[in-house]
Amino acid sequence: MECRLNWRREVEVIVAPLDNSKGVWKSGKGKGRKTPKGRQLEDQAHSEVLDLIGDQPRNRDLLIEFLHLIQDKYGCLSAAHIRALAEELRTGQAEIYEVASFYAHFDVVREGETPPPALTIRVCDSLSCELAGAEALQKALEDGLDASQVRVLRAPCMGRCDTAPVLEIGHNHIDHATPEKVQAAIAADDTHAHIPAYETFAAYEADGGYATLKDLRANGDWEAVQAKVKEAGLRGLGGAGFPSGTKWGFVRANEGPRYLAVNGDEGEPGTFKDRYYLERTPHVFLEGMLIAAWAVEAEKAFIYMRDEYPAVLEILRREITALEEAGIVEAGYIDLRRGAGAYICGEESAMIESIEGKRGEPRHRPPFVAQVGIFGRPTLVHNVETLYWVCKINREGPECLNSVEKNGRKGLRSYSVSGRVKNPGVHLLPAGSTITDIIEACGGMLDGHAFKAYQPGGPSSGLLPASMHDIPLDFDTLQPHGTFIGSAAVVVLSDKDSARDAALNMLRFFEDESCGQCTPCRVGCEKAVKLMGEKKWDQGLLEELSAAMVDTSICGLGQAAPNPIRLTIKHFPEEV
Repeated sequence: MECRLNWRREVEVIVAPLDNSKGVWKSGKGKGRKTPKGRQLEDQAHSEVLDLIGDQPRNRDLLIEFLHLIQDKYGCLSAAHIRALAEELRTGQAEIYEVASFYAHFDVVREGETPPPALTIRVCDSLSCELAGAEALQKALEDGLDASQVRVLRAPCMGRCDTAPVLEIGHNHIDHATPEKVQAAIAADDTHAHIPAYETFAAYEADGGYATLKDLRANGDWEAVQAKVKEAGLRGLGGAGFPSGTKWGFVRANEGPRYLAVNGDEGEPGTFKDRYYLERTPHVFLEGMLIAAWAVEAEKAFIYMRDEYPAVLEILRREITALEEAGIVEAGYIDLRRGAGAYICGEESAMIESIEGKRGEPRHRPPFVAQVGIFGRPTLVHNVETLYWVCKINREGPECLNSVEKNGRKGLRSYSVSGRVKNPGVHLLPAGSTITDIIEACGGMLDGHAFKAYQPGGPSSGLLPASMHDIPLDFDTLQPHGTFIGSAAVVVLSDKDSARDAALNMLRFFEDESCGQCTPCRVGCEKAVKLMGEKKWDQGLLEELSAAMVDTSICGLGQAAPNPIRLTIKHFPEEV
């Protein structure tokens, strides 16, 4: 008996145009669909996105720049605009959403949700602003403004601690803010950044600017320049303090192409020295950056600048254009990138992730960024002030730093000072200066205030008592006391302030700014805030939590976050 099986089956497939009511795909059993699955591309939203990005290349690393264009124009990121941007970048909507939702300055609005009001006010709640009454200011604004027209948010440090309390209305920062100043700004529609007077390219060049760079390009020896930087004793001024010249050799040891990245994400509360220099003498920094780029033969220089500095961003846009027009750099050699409100991007590998258009999450190391940095290439990373001094050293010689000595320490430090002093601001002092010297340089304590405590280097450094007033505030001098100088962000507290409340303010900042990638930091900061909010601190449990965070967190945020807890327990036991 012969058994025959015929597996052949013919199916008629009907392919119809998109507007055919019978559907795109249709078979014998299916009902058919007029469109593909998922959110559909809307013509109007697509046209709006095309108008914004114009003829810019559709590079994936420009995602954050494109999101800024949409946010600035429409006040939010709608689902339709995200779909249109995904179409242009040939990437998934989920990928764009996960990046946009990571950054505080992007407002993602889903279908059916109400967009935020046209005007947003961000009130700084960092320690200096809290001491100056930011909490009461925010409440007064929330009570006095129409919430349907104006959104009032608390926000982390804006780098203007010397004029606390500070808020940002649109992109206009109001110093020594009051409800009356806010009402006046709203009435005048004064919501844009105010550009301060600064030294332009023409003025800088007329005073000899860029002559050193031109000479080095023509006749320079990068190793001789590196030796000069080392002789000056320059160390990284973003907080880590790594010898600056040594980095150059590490990057040069790796095969090109190489890049340079400037870390301008000055987000440590209490720090504003980089803004101070950029709003006054931007070309000292820019020439220093180009000298460093020449030294490592960088094919491109990226400047990553925090979004909280809109005036600086505009200054840099103008002056980079001036450099291009003068032939100092080729068009596009300096790539200015705008952050989007994420403190973690001050960590160099997280910054690089953000430059690549991703979530700003720190990378595991090794490999280090000197080997595998931007787009997988060797990358030299420097802080803004570090490059400022690279220029000064090459123009004036190493003695501009190493000839200054105090308390056995050599060099100069730009101390960002705020809090209960008469004249807060950036004070350039010998690196061996003590807190007593710094308060004296600020004109002393405010009337009616007695010196109680100080934060030597931002919240990551915790609090020290007034009794420890004779320690030189420099690299390596504070480690024996369980802290460090960091970015030299000094906040001075008085007898009218609570060390306990100050420490809680610092931990709330870390809780908000943890990127969430690693559990010890994400959960540890949250648990610490809850424990510190209790009437009496459970010191044993807090220490156990601190040890776990220090030992197992991926980056410096989680590793340093316990410092305020430990130092407050140690030096102010009566308050906890």
